[in-house]
Amino acid sequence: MIRAVLTGMDLMKVTTMKTSKSAASLPAMMAELTVSSWTTILRRTQLIAEGKCTPAEYQRMMTEKADAARASLMAFTTPGAPNPQAILQPWLSRATANAQRLRRR
Repeated sequence: MIRAVLTGMDLMKVTTMKTSKSAASLPAMMAELTVSSWTTILRRTQLIAEGKCTPAEYQRMMTEKADAARASLMAFTTPGAPNPQAILQPWLSRATANAQRLRRR
Protein backbone atom coordinates (compact mmCIF):
# COMPACT_ATOMS: atom_id res chain seq x y z
CA MET A 1 0.00 0.00 0.00
CA ILE A 2 1.22 3.51 -0.65
CA ARG A 3 0.59 6.09 2.02
CA ALA A 4 0.74 9.82 1.36
CA VAL A 5 2.40 11.88 4.06
CA LEU A 6 1.83 15.62 4.25
CA THR A 7 4.64 17.87 5.42
CA GLY A 8 2.69 20.40 7.44
CA MET A 9 -0.22 21.68 5.39
CA ASP A 10 1.88 22.32 2.29
CA LEU A 11 0.67 20.10 -0.55
CA MET A 12 3.68 21.18 -2.58
CA LYS A 13 5.82 18.99 -0.29
CA VAL A 14 3.78 15.79 -0.39
CA THR A 15 5.86 12.63 -0.34
CA THR A 16 4.82 9.04 -0.79
CA MET A 17 6.15 6.09 1.13
CA LYS A 18 5.77 2.44 0.20
CA THR A 19 4.43 0.72 3.32
CA SER A 20 3.70 -2.77 2.01
CA LYS A 21 3.22 -4.70 -1.21
CA SER A 22 -0.35 -5.77 -0.46
CA ALA A 23 -3.27 -4.33 -2.38
CA ALA A 24 -4.36 -0.97 -1.03
CA SER A 25 -7.81 -0.61 0.46
CA LEU A 26 -10.30 1.53 -1.42
CA PRO A 27 -10.25 4.35 1.20
CA ALA A 28 -6.43 4.42 1.12
CA MET A 29 -6.47 4.56 -2.68
CA MET A 30 -9.00 7.41 -2.61
CA ALA A 31 -6.91 9.35 -0.10
CA GLU A 32 -3.76 8.91 -2.15
CA LEU A 33 -5.59 9.87 -5.35
CA THR A 34 -6.88 13.02 -3.65
CA VAL A 35 -3.46 14.13 -2.43
CA SER A 36 -1.73 13.28 -5.71
CA SER A 37 -4.41 15.09 -7.70
CA TRP A 38 -4.15 18.20 -5.53
CA THR A 39 -0.39 18.19 -5.93
CA THR A 40 -0.64 17.82 -9.70
CA ILE A 41 -3.25 20.56 -9.99
CA LEU A 42 -1.18 22.94 -7.86
CA ARG A 43 2.01 22.27 -9.81
CA ARG A 44 0.35 22.60 -13.20
CA THR A 45 -1.46 25.78 -12.13
CA GLN A 46 1.89 27.19 -11.07
CA LEU A 47 3.44 26.28 -14.43
CA ILE A 48 0.55 27.87 -16.32
CA ALA A 49 0.61 31.04 -14.17
CA GLU A 50 4.36 31.42 -14.74
CA GLY A 51 4.02 30.73 -18.46
CA LYS A 52 6.25 27.66 -18.19
CA CYS A 53 3.72 25.00 -19.18
CA THR A 54 4.93 23.33 -22.37
CA PRO A 55 2.70 22.17 -25.22
CA ALA A 56 3.71 18.61 -24.31
CA GLU A 57 2.34 19.11 -20.78
CA TYR A 58 -0.96 20.44 -22.14
CA GLN A 59 -1.17 17.40 -24.44
CA ARG A 60 -0.36 15.08 -21.53
CA MET A 61 -3.24 16.59 -19.53
CA MET A 62 -5.68 15.48 -22.23
CA THR A 63 -4.32 12.09 -23.23
CA GLU A 64 -3.76 10.76 -19.72
CA LYS A 65 -7.41 11.25 -18.83
CA ALA A 66 -8.57 9.46 -21.97
CA ASP A 67 -6.14 6.60 -21.27
CA ALA A 68 -7.25 6.29 -17.65
CA ALA A 69 -10.93 6.32 -18.65
CA ARG A 70 -10.29 3.60 -21.22
CA ALA A 71 -8.42 1.42 -18.71
CA SER A 72 -11.13 1.93 -16.06
CA LEU A 73 -13.82 0.98 -18.55
CA MET A 74 -11.90 -2.20 -19.39
CA ALA A 75 -11.66 -3.06 -15.67
CA PHE A 76 -15.36 -2.34 -15.21
CA THR A 77 -16.45 -4.51 -18.12
CA THR A 78 -14.39 -7.58 -17.22
CA PRO A 79 -16.50 -10.64 -16.43
CA GLY A 80 -17.56 -11.03 -12.84
CA ALA A 81 -18.28 -8.43 -10.21
CA PRO A 82 -16.61 -5.05 -10.84
CA ASN A 83 -13.55 -4.55 -8.63
CA PRO A 84 -13.48 -0.94 -7.33
CA GLN A 85 -9.71 -1.03 -6.81
CA ALA A 86 -9.09 -2.18 -10.39
CA ILE A 87 -11.38 0.54 -11.71
CA LEU A 88 -9.62 3.25 -9.65
CA GLN A 89 -6.05 2.03 -10.25
CA PRO A 90 -5.53 3.66 -13.69
CA TRP A 91 -6.43 7.07 -12.25
CA LEU A 92 -4.28 6.54 -9.18
CA SER A 93 -1.19 5.40 -11.06
CA ARG A 94 -1.34 8.39 -13.43
CA ALA A 95 -1.98 10.90 -10.63
CA THR A 96 0.90 9.63 -8.48
CA ALA A 97 3.25 9.51 -11.47
CA ASN A 98 2.34 13.08 -12.41
CA ALA A 99 2.78 14.35 -8.86
CA GLN A 100 6.24 12.74 -8.65
CA ARG A 101 7.29 14.00 -12.08
CA LEU A 102 6.08 17.55 -11.45
CA ARG A 103 7.78 17.67 -8.02
CA ARG A 104 11.13 17.27 -9.79
CA ARG A 105 10.55 20.39 -11.90
